[in-house]
Amino acid sequence: MADKSLLRFITCGSVDDGKSTLIGRLLYDSKQIMDDQIGTLERDSRKFGTTGDDIDFALLVDGLESEREQGITIDVAYRYFSTKKRKFIVADTPGHEQYTRNMATGASTADLAIVLIDAQKGIITQTKRHTHIAALTGIKNIVVCVNKMDLVDYSEEAFNRIKDDYHGFIADMGFESVAMFPLSARYGDNMTEISSNMPWYDGGALLSYLEDVDATLATKNKSLRFPVQSVNRPDLNHRSYRGTIASGILNVGDDLFDVKTGQSAKVSSILSQDGEVPVAHIGDAVDVSLSTEIDVSRGHVLALRSDAPKQSNQFQAHVIWFDNDPMLPGRDYILQTINNDTRASITSIKYKIDINDLGQGNTKTLSMNDIGVCNLSTRQSIVIDAYKDVKRLGAFVLIDPMTNRTVGAGMIDFSLYRSDNIQWQDIDVTPKKRAEIKSQTPRVLWCTGLSGSGKSTVANALEKSLHAQGHHTYILDGDNVRHGLNKDLGFTDADRVENIRRVAEVAKLMSDAGLIVIASFISPYAADRKMARDLIGDHFVEIFIDTPVEECIKRDPKGLYKKALAGEIPNFPGVNSVYESPQSPDIHIHNHGVEIADIVLRIENHLAKM
Repeated sequence: MADKSLLRFITCGSVDDGKSTLIGRLLYDSKQIMDDQIGTLERDSRKFGTTGDDIDFALLVDGLESEREQGITIDVAYRYFSTKKRKFIVADTPGHEQYTRNMATGASTADLAIVLIDAQKGIITQTKRHTHIAALTGIKNIVVCVNKMDLVDYSEEAFNRIKDDYHGFIADMGFESVAMFPLSARYGDNMTEISSNMPWYDGGALLSYLEDVDATLATKNKSLRFPVQSVNRPDLNHRSYRGTIASGILNVGDDLFDVKTGQSAKVSSILSQDGEVPVAHIGDAVDVSLSTEIDVSRGHVLALRSDAPKQSNQFQAHVIWFDNDPMLPGRDYILQTINNDTRASITSIKYKIDINDLGQGNTKTLSMNDIGVCNLSTRQSIVIDAYKDVKRLGAFVLIDPMTNRTVGAGMIDFSLYRSDNIQWQDIDVTPKKRAEIKSQTPRVLWCTGLSGSGKSTVANALEKSLHAQGHHTYILDGDNVRHGLNKDLGFTDADRVENIRRVAEVAKLMSDAGLIVIASFISPYAADRKMARDLIGDHFVEIFIDTPVEECIKRDPKGLYKKALAGEIPNFPGVNSVYESPQSPDIHIHNHGVEIADIVLRIENHLAKM
C-alpha cells in the first residue's frame, strides 16, 4: 500500500453535467463503499435523488444538505479512494458560475482534470472557462468525459462532434495529454468496464486510464524553494526553521540563501515526521537546522544562491476575478501569497481573455468570472516565481480590505524589469526638516461629500483662515485637477478610482514637502478614501461634509443634479451611482443651516488638539 503512487484530480464542467455522479460511481464500482453506506445511499436516493428508482450516486459526494436539495455542488468536496494499483484524491468542484473560485481552488493542487460535457448540450461557456482555468493553474493532463451518452442513444456521431470541437478549442493551451471517453456515469458505461452499448468505441475504461496515466510532471521540479512558516526556538541553544518544501529537493549540506537578507548558511540537519533524514522533497513538511545562525524569519524564502527567486514589487499575472463588484485598477487590495501579505493594486489591465475563442479584448475592469492579463504593483517587494515554474510561490489571492472577501486569484507570469531598475533614492532633507522650517505640522485635510454639499466652500474658507495665520497651504480641488493632472479621466467607476489614487499620491508628496493640503473631492468609495489614508498615514484627516441629498439638489450650483435626474449624466453619486458615506470620519460636519465660520473654527479646534 505504501508503494502505490498518488493521483490528485478534479472533476469540473458545468452545472448538472454529472461530476458528482461520476465520482460516486467510481467509489461504488471500486468497492469503496461499506454495506451500511449503501443502505444510507438507497434511502437518501429515495428522499433527495433525481434518478427515479435508481441509486443517485451523486449523493455520495454532495454532502451538504443545501446541495442535495438543489441537486448541485456548491463546495469543493474531497474524496479519497484506492484501487490495487493506485491511490486517489479527487476534488468534486462546483459547476455553477457563482462558485468559479472553488473550482480554481481545487485545480491549484491537482495533477489532472476530468472535464465533463453533457452529450446533449455539447461544449458550453462554463466548459471552456473551467478548461482554461485548468490550463492557467498548470494542469497538463486533461480527461474529457462526454457524459449522459444514454440520452443521445449512445451516438458515435454526437461523441465525435464534441471531440472535434474540444480539440479545436484547446489547440493552443499546451496540454501534454488529452484523453476522451464516451460514458454514462449513471449506468456505469465505460466507467470501470467497456460498455456493450458503444461497440464503435475502441478505447479503454476510465478507471483503467486513471490507474496508469503518468501525471507526475508537477512533482518533477526544478528549483529548490523553502518558504519559512515559523522559527522553532525551544531554548537558547537551538534554532531551526519549519516549513513545507514548495519545490525541488533539499539535502543536508546544501548552502541555503535567504532571498530577503542575502545571507547564507549550510543545512546541518533535516527533521521530518519520520525523524532525521538526509534529504527532503517537494511537499515534505520539515524542520531545518543551519550550521550558522542567520537572520531568517517567518515569510522568508530559502533557496540555492545559484538559482534563487526574485524580489519584485511589479509583475505581470493572469487574474481570475471572483467578486460581484468589478475589479478596478488603482484600487487597493491585499495581495496574499504563501509567505507574504502586502497591499497591492492593478496598475493596468493589458487585456481580457474571451473565454469562447481565447481572443484578447480591451477593457478597463474585470467582472465576475473574467480572466485578464494585468500588471500589478505591491507596496512592498515580495519573493516571487513564475507560476509555471513554482506554483506555490507564483500563486496569490486578492482580498478586499474593507470586507475581507477573497475577490480574485492570480498566477504570476514574470517580474517587470522596471521593478529591478527603480530604487528609492536617499534624500538628506527629510519631511520632518521641511515641516520644521515652515513651523507647522503637515496635514492632508480630506473633505468628502456629495456634489453641492459645500466641500469647496468649506475648503476655500479654511485655507483663507489658515493662510491668514501664516500657514503654508494648498487646495486640491476636484474640478481643478481635471483641467490638468486628471484631464484624461472620465467618470466611470474605474476612472473615479484612478482619479483619487493620483490625487492621494500628489497630496502625500505635498505633505512630505511640509504643506497643509486641503483636498476637496466627492471620493464616493470608502475603499478609495481608506487607500488615501493608508498611503498618507498619520497626517490624513477625513472631514465628512454631510449634507442631505435633497438639500444638494435644491442648491445644485452647477446644474449637475438637474442633468443627472434627466438621465443626461450617468454615474452621478447620489442619483444614479452610489456614495458610500464615511462611518467614522475624523470630523463630521452637518452642513445644513450652519455658518461657514463655525465650521472652519470647529476644524481648526480639532487640528489644534491633534
